[in-house]
Amino acid sequence: MSSLDTWVSDKLHDILGISDKYISQYLIGLCKKATSSDGFIDNLRETEAVDINPQVIQFAKELWERAPRKAVTEKVGRVLERQSLELQKKNQSYKLVSSGSEEDEYSVQPKRRKAEKRQKHLRKKQESSDESDANPDRDLDADDKMDSDSSDSEKERLQDLEERDKFANRLREKDKDSQRKVMSKSEKKAYEEATKRLQLERESRNNIIPDLRKKSRRDYYKKRHRDKLDDLEAEIIDEEFLFGDMPLTEREKKDMKYKKKVLQLAKEHRKAGEKQKADHYYMPKDDVKPTEKYEEDDTEKGPNYEQKRWEEDHVGAAIMRFGARDAKEKAREKKSVKDYDVIMDEEIEFIQALQMPGTRKDEPDLSEREMKKMTIEETQKSLPIYPFREDLIAAMEEHQVLIIEGETGSGKTTQIPQFLVKAGYTKGEKKIGCTQPRRVAAMSVAARVAEEMGYKLGMRSVGYSIRFEDCTSERTMIKYMTDGMLLREFLSEPDLGGYSVMIIDEAHERTLHTDVLFGLVKDIARFRPDLKLLISSATLDAEKFSEFFDDAP
Repeated sequence: MSSLDTWVSDKLHDILGISDKYISQYLIGLCKKATSSDGFIDNLRETEAVDINPQVIQFAKELWERAPRKAVTEKVGRVLERQSLELQKKNQSYKLVSSGSEEDEYSVQPKRRKAEKRQKHLRKKQESSDESDANPDRDLDADDKMDSDSSDSEKERLQDLEERDKFANRLREKDKDSQRKVMSKSEKKAYEEATKRLQLERESRNNIIPDLRKKSRRDYYKKRHRDKLDDLEAEIIDEEFLFGDMPLTEREKKDMKYKKKVLQLAKEHRKAGEKQKADHYYMPKDDVKPTEKYEEDDTEKGPNYEQKRWEEDHVGAAIMRFGARDAKEKAREKKSVKDYDVIMDEEIEFIQALQMPGTRKDEPDLSEREMKKMTIEETQKSLPIYPFREDLIAAMEEHQVLIIEGETGSGKTTQIPQFLVKAGYTKGEKKIGCTQPRRVAAMSVAARVAEEMGYKLGMRSVGYSIRFEDCTSERTMIKYMTDGMLLREFLSEPDLGGYSVMIIDEAHERTLHTDVLFGLVKDIARFRPDLKLLISSATLDAEKFSEFFDDAP
């Protein structure tokens, strides 16, 4: 215990007859919080634990004097604020001093006079204070004299300010007279010229704008004409590339024929205009530079054209001809001259006397589309899954969930949906869904199946749906999609009512999407017995998946 605690305990024992360590510590803490001895006494009175009597008051005063207290320190923010206020007051006391020599002379003299007069007033005040006791009338005279002196100093100050302002005005007038004026037009004349310029600008604008509109419209027409021709030609090329091997409807054929006819007429019209420009002579303009270009004929663009032309001219000059130059052509028109000569037997070299049977068949050659179709059919028959198509359809009819394991390239992804379409699982506007783990795989597989079925991708039977791209229509029967897109379809159609068969392909590639899908399709398969579910993969643990899907085969 400290000496203060010991002293408080002793005092408490003398005053109250009881002493305790915690009571003494409480009183010391209460004393430290008080700002004065009276405040400490008030705090004791509020506790109502001690009766306030003279002994207690004396004890409280002694304890407040003995108790240690923190020194009152001013906060840093307060110090900075006080310093800034002092600096601001000091800055306000300063005034601007002009650089003029005359003004300095005027301003310095009154200050000296004021200082001298203040000293005189102080001396007079001291003398008057000494003599005030002796002569009170003299004090009254001194006070009147001080009032008159203060009024004189005020007059001098006002006169000084007036002289300063006059001096500043004189300097301004002097600078204004010495400054040279470049423009000395009256405001009225300048206003008239500005009005005239605005009127001319409006008239010129009204005259120029119609011509500018015509010129811009013509330039736009040329660019638009060229762009439209390029777009039409590119559209025809794309349609021939995409649908050249597919059977088109009568309407599609007519549209294609119409587009080709329009493109042909537009090109002929452009060529006619270019030919017209080439065959006509136009007066050259001063602002147009003539084109330094020699246009060659198409026949002159071949290799060694000049040498061939030289040889033909010399051979023609060396041959002797009789009669008119166009005699044979006119006789041929009248059918009087035959286009063959007499052939002698000695001139023919026979290879074999007997006629050999030909190898050409009467059957017409297959078109490129038919040959491609035959190639696709042969490829389908060569796949390992093709012999099991009937067994697969029978197993689908007996069981709701099937687990298929096959090697890569066996045809699971491309052939099973086609088998299901032929088996009638797309009746009633139902669809067959097939998931793929990657977007590129979904796009490429959909394109291959559409090519095998002979339809346009996305228009009729086969389509795909990936992120940011949906290549399907209302007539789509087979839909390839990523796992994430199937999860999105669960949001809009929780029971997958538009699907009759759902194929989860590449199930061995475990991701978060596939794990969630397995749980969802398992729940849907329980309350939708008409929904068929296929789980296929190349390297699949069939037993674990079979246990998960209620011992599915």
